[in-house]
Amino acid sequence: MFKTISYDQLNSRQQENFNFQKVAAKLADYGFNCMWLNDDWQGADFIACHIDGNNFIKVQLKGRLTIDQKYSGKDIYVTFNQDGKWYIYPHDTLRDELLILGLMTGSKSWNEEGRFSWPAIPKHILEYMEQYAI
Repeated sequence: MFKTISYDQLNSRQQENFNFQKVAAKLADYGFNCMWLNDDWQGADFIACHIDGNNFIKVQLKGRLTIDQKYSGKDIYVTFNQDGKWYIYPHDTLRDELLILGLMTGSKSWNEEGRFSWPAIPKHILEYMEQYAI
């Protein structure tokens, strides 16, 4: 009954559930209890509530490093996994930091669609992204 599954054999909904369980377990190490939302409330897939009873964050679960204007001004954190390491970042803060670094600007996807993502964290900002690793 207990056999390790192959992530690649899961459908997209199963992969989303799998990833939620993995990141929720990781956030538990930091004192957060995570609750899945069925309707992307205020742009969030789930809420992470800290054990201190005072802090909670709205989190959007992604498959890669993503910046999207539809999350702007919503106090959203974005989380994704790369190579077995979870990253979680405040969307608007990282958006501004990446724009200052000159990333995204001038691309069709950013200029016309208001979003940009990378299949993997670019090597030249990998060290910078470590501040968002958990």
